[in-house]
Amino acid sequence: MSLRYVAIVCLAVVLLCRIGRAETSPVQRGQFTYYFDHPQYVTLADSTLQQTRTRLQKLLSDDLSFSAEIFLTENKTDFDSLIGGLFPDWGAAAAIPVRQRIVIKSPDSFPLSRPLQELLSHEYSHLALAHRTGLHEAPRWFDEGLAMIVSMEWSWADNLTMNLAVVIGQFVPLQEIDQVNRFAESRAHLAYSESYLAVQYLFDTYRIDGVQIFLDEIARGASIDRALVASTGSKYADFESEFRVYLQGRFNLVGLLADTMYFWLVLSIITVIGFILWLRKRRAYHRKWEEEERLASTDFDYGDPDHPEDTDDDEPWRR
Repeated sequence: MSLRYVAIVCLAVVLLCRIGRAETSPVQRGQFTYYFDHPQYVTLADSTLQQTRTRLQKLLSDDLSFSAEIFLTENKTDFDSLIGGLFPDWGAAAAIPVRQRIVIKSPDSFPLSRPLQELLSHEYSHLALAHRTGLHEAPRWFDEGLAMIVSMEWSWADNLTMNLAVVIGQFVPLQEIDQVNRFAESRAHLAYSESYLAVQYLFDTYRIDGVQIFLDEIARGASIDRALVASTGSKYADFESEFRVYLQGRFNLVGLLADTMYFWLVLSIITVIGFILWLRKRRAYHRKWEEEERLASTDFDYGDPDHPEDTDDDEPWRR
């Protein structure tokens, strides 16, 4: 196969992908432009993003005046092309701040583990934070933690993950969360859970004013260490030590046992309900079978069973 032929094939594939996307008519709603393969999701997406934007304006003290493109695609090739880079298999959505773009896999074509509203809020938070800090990036744990808080993603599974991590003493150092896209899914889950709690700890302990000081320092180009000193009075290592103490006070063996018991309780209830439904279905089947057997029977006895010879009971209606 010649190189010229290969080049022609590659060009044709690229053109087809572009044509496919061009056929999706954009929908403009305020500061959001939607490119959805399934337009029925536009109203839901716009309502979610408008509410998320309002909340982030308060949390970040920013007007968030930028415009954003939102893509919902049912094709993995288009998804990879739109994000323009490598992405972990477990990922369902991506934000590209430099392009002010969000790309999400369609729930009609992919087995997404989270609701579309959660994904939209989470990814828009990344764009909003990037707008707040300008040319400089906040640490990944803050970025992901804020996104989880805004999209209200904390669940029983996260609680179980953190209880287990505290009991066995297995944490992901905050600085290592910058590499979360390279993590296996289980370690990534732990990293996201820690991120959520770290940002919550920052807001709860140092309030929104402390968070704004932290972000202002980041926006000026200060190091994470300096930004934490300015906002919390602690260097990076000291802040992480404080955070570990907080985690150990909130999560423990008792919580792990409670979460585990809750899991088995729910599983037991589901099992009992399933058995009851199976039993009812079985009884209904037997009743139906008995009724059909009765109606199909040809053994009609209208006479006296003790003296059958006294009655011509073969056809009593002929009397």
